[in-house]
Amino acid sequence: MKSAKPKPKNYLIDMDGVLVRGRDIVPGAEGFLERLRTRNAEYLLLTNNPIYTPGDLAHRLKTMGLEVPEERIFTSAVATARFLDTQKPKGTAFVVGESGLTTAIHGVGYVITDVNPDYVVLGETNSYNYLHITRAVRLVAEGARFIATNPDPAGPGEGGLVPACGAMAALIERATGVTPFFVGKPNPLMMRSALNYLGVHSEDTIMVGDTMATDIIGGIQSGMDTILVLTGVTRAVEVTRYPYVPTHVVDSVADIEP
Repeated sequence: MKSAKPKPKNYLIDMDGVLVRGRDIVPGAEGFLERLRTRNAEYLLLTNNPIYTPGDLAHRLKTMGLEVPEERIFTSAVATARFLDTQKPKGTAFVVGESGLTTAIHGVGYVITDVNPDYVVLGETNSYNYLHITRAVRLVAEGARFIATNPDPAGPGEGGLVPACGAMAALIERATGVTPFFVGKPNPLMMRSALNYLGVHSEDTIMVGDTMATDIIGGIQSGMDTILVLTGVTRAVEVTRYPYVPTHVVDSVADIEP
């Protein structure tokens, strides 16, 4: 009698550098997702990008040839909104960010205002407004709690690097002396929030990412096995420089068998 395959692991999967690179699909990404679906494995795409809603990202992936339902996408904006909801339900926030962040914050019942808000929430935007940043600085200085979606200092843009949330958070911190609380990777909070969203446990879940300093350390600190793929930021020769190691290192998601 042929023995049944063991129950597959659950997967948290970084998006950029793992499944896609810019506007291109990583070779083998479609096959990997199909193997997850065939084996009925639970999975969730994790991204620190708070600009877009899960629906926006699902549409973007679909135009590239990857079918991923929006409920399978978990952004730092969604994690931030869920965190705010646990800390102060139905609170108020002054938000610097795009629709991905404002939609998530409205979705947990928050009011967005610049009048005596409970929080200043900093995300990323395609056009930082000096007046908005000034308002954020003044509100934080006056006592609003300072939350930021993710610590990434820069990201890819048209023509090269562009400043990201971490860089702008450093500006506000320097101006006010108040250190922000970053929700996104590598904070294990985002990993735990994603696990709770899926309803799974860390010991049964694998984190797949391309970055040692966010995906892999966040997975390790959350108690998960980790797989580093070499299609993104981290090169193989760099792995030994870190005081922690991934459970597995593979060339790409094409090599992962759920």
